[in-house]
Amino acid sequence: MLKKVPVSQLRVGMYLHRLEGAWIDHPFWRTKFVLSDPGDLRKLADSAVREVWIDPAQGLDVAPSDDGPPPAPMPPAASALRLAGVSWAAGNAPAPPAPATRSLQDELQQAAAICHRGRAAVVSMFNEARMGRAVQTEGALPLVAEITESVQRNPGALVSLARLKTQDDYSFMHSVAVCALMVALGKQLGLEGEALHDAGMSGLMHDLGKAVMPLDLLNKPGRLTDEEFDIIRKHPERGHALLLEGQGATPAMLDVTLHHHEKMDGSGYPHRLPGEQISTLARMGAICDVYDAITSNRPYKRGWDPAESVARMASWKGHFDPALFAAFVKSLGIYPTGSLVRLKSGRLAVVVEQNAEALVAPVVKAFYSTRSEMPITPKRLDLSDPRCSDSIVGRETDAEGRFPYINELWADPAALRRAGRSGA
Repeated sequence: MLKKVPVSQLRVGMYLHRLEGAWIDHPFWRTKFVLSDPGDLRKLADSAVREVWIDPAQGLDVAPSDDGPPPAPMPPAASALRLAGVSWAAGNAPAPPAPATRSLQDELQQAAAICHRGRAAVVSMFNEARMGRAVQTEGALPLVAEITESVQRNPGALVSLARLKTQDDYSFMHSVAVCALMVALGKQLGLEGEALHDAGMSGLMHDLGKAVMPLDLLNKPGRLTDEEFDIIRKHPERGHALLLEGQGATPAMLDVTLHHHEKMDGSGYPHRLPGEQISTLARMGAICDVYDAITSNRPYKRGWDPAESVARMASWKGHFDPALFAAFVKSLGIYPTGSLVRLKSGRLAVVVEQNAEALVAPVVKAFYSTRSEMPITPKRLDLSDPRCSDSIVGRETDAEGRFPYINELWADPAALRRAGRSGA
């Protein structure tokens, strides 16, 4: 029987089952492990967490000498409440309320915190896989719950912020970004509850096999040779095997991990599956994986502009499911947040917010005049407003190369710093 106890009553040897409170406040990326290090007790004591659930059947119980009333056992039905933030109350199991929507700027701070903690979580998960330890996917449930809630509040914030990776943390932040993209696409497709959560978990785990790939190949500052690429192409099968060896992987997670590099025309890998044999989630995973890969800076190339990436992907016949790709574009926008665009007025602008009902007319911030070839005072324009006479006439490329400060035009600099991203 699980017990809820204050952090002050924890001791080495207890089995930590779950922490109360927001995952962002937790000092660990996962729960469900034996507290064997006194340092972990200090981390909990210094955190915002005040109560936790322990499992005396798998570790020590509360010491008999502890003062205060006995800890309350968790009712059996509460074991079904697996997502972070869902607690047992008044003898029933209410569904978590849908998060209230927020503007991009209001959501960016929370998204930045999730990016920061999410990177640490994936680093820990990859390290455990690299050391030969079984991966416990349940440990990622709180992270995916936080990502899902952020995307539901504002899909552009976390998706856009997670795109801004450094070359050193690409492998880790790619998993966080694809998770967010899968949730955003799933939401666009009408997925809810467990189905939406499964999409996010599949995105987070899809590249687990990279954890056991040679680091010199993953970090190579140049294109891979054919022989090297043959090694990297084994990562879907290695990730699939790691999930089978661990605990908690669902059929969806196994499928997306194994098949996210398959293509609709049958030219993908590892099994060259034709489109009709590729599941919907794996087709979604293929789209989200490629988009994040080509928009991210890599050791051997600078990432493409988001709008340019969408346009290029649309031209790759036979790669993606057309209906799913159309939904993906609708979830991001034809000109995703952070895209550099040219306006009819001759100004350059960065996209700062989407208009769901007018994908070709987002909210932008004009900051440069192509006529004078000089920066101008940034001005926010809602291109869908009937009073606005300006419009987008084309995409621009190499945004960060030409304007190193461009990210600070659409994202709060404090959020960029919190996420570990430099805006300049």
